[in-house]
Amino acid sequence: MTADLRLETMPNEPAMNDWWSSVDHAAEHLGVARDTVYRWTDHRGLPAKKIGRLWKLKLSGSDEWVNAGDADEPVRRKGEGGWSR
Repeated sequence: MTADLRLETMPNEPAMNDWWSSVDHAAEHLGVARDTVYRWTDHRGLPAKKIGRLWKLKLSGSDEWVNAGDADEPVRRKGEGGWSR
């Protein structure tokens, strides 16, 4: 028998967009490559947390970040007054 998948949330349960998602799932949700998610996290401030060796993102936070226009900023490269590694 398969597990019962609920489509609506319970009162004390977070909405699906508030669950921690993998980089692959976030990339699919945002419609970009997985490398883009890592680049945005590293250079543009896409909200993410490193849990152990894995990066996790909340889709609601990613959506807010995109809607705020932060994905539209040009990437600053090393030596251009931006970030350095």
